[in-house]
Amino acid sequence: MLPLWIALQFLSSLPIRLPGMPEPEQLGRSLLFYPLVGLLFGVILWALSLALAGAPLLLHAALLLTVWVLLSGALHLDGLADSADAWLGGFGDRERTLTIMKDPRSGPIAVVTLVLVLLLKFAALLALIEQGHGLVLIIVPVLGRAALLGLFLTTPYVRAGGLGQALADHLPRRAGWWVLGFSALVCVLIAGFSAVVAVVISVGVFVWLRRVMMRRLGGTTGDTAGALLELLEMVVLVGLALA
Repeated sequence: MLPLWIALQFLSSLPIRLPGMPEPEQLGRSLLFYPLVGLLFGVILWALSLALAGAPLLLHAALLLTVWVLLSGALHLDGLADSADAWLGGFGDRERTLTIMKDPRSGPIAVVTLVLVLLLKFAALLALIEQGHGLVLIIVPVLGRAALLGLFLTTPYVRAGGLGQALADHLPRRAGWWVLGFSALVCVLIAGFSAVVAVVISVGVFVWLRRVMMRRLGGTTGDTAGALLELLEMVVLVGLALA
């Protein structure tokens, strides 16, 4: 169960403490449990939405989004902010882009990007609550974290050394593809046709963003992985709200 605890510690703000630094093989295997962490998040959000039934809709959506952000400790939003700054300030240059992503400061483009993404998530959540589509709260976090697994399965990691390199080098690839397929099946079993739409949207967003990463960087980093998750979740929520 150590890989699951590693995934929970890395992806969540839950009070998980490991006894020491895991072996690289355990780090790689932890990627297989990313969709399961997403399922845990989704169940928490769905249960919270049920508990908030009858609350003012704006407050309902705002509380859901707040808990959604807090569950991950804003980890992926930080990656989105760094990527937004780097993509604009990098002027198409790979090394400049990678350098800017290391800078912990956030510029105006990062702030604007975060505001727009959170605003669209909030509006989509509000619409989905009004439409009574609470089950999508379970599947969207699953798809977002499954996308991280898919990214490491298909995309080179461009920063040598560190946690990301250990994840990429020691990921059990055959098992990873099985986990992706099973994750999609579970989503369909939970939410039916809405999940089919969500999976199709997720694949489209994943392919597009991966292509963007490959053209600029030749692969992915931890920051671009976080940006992928946040943008994919946002687009899926908006797509489902409009469907």
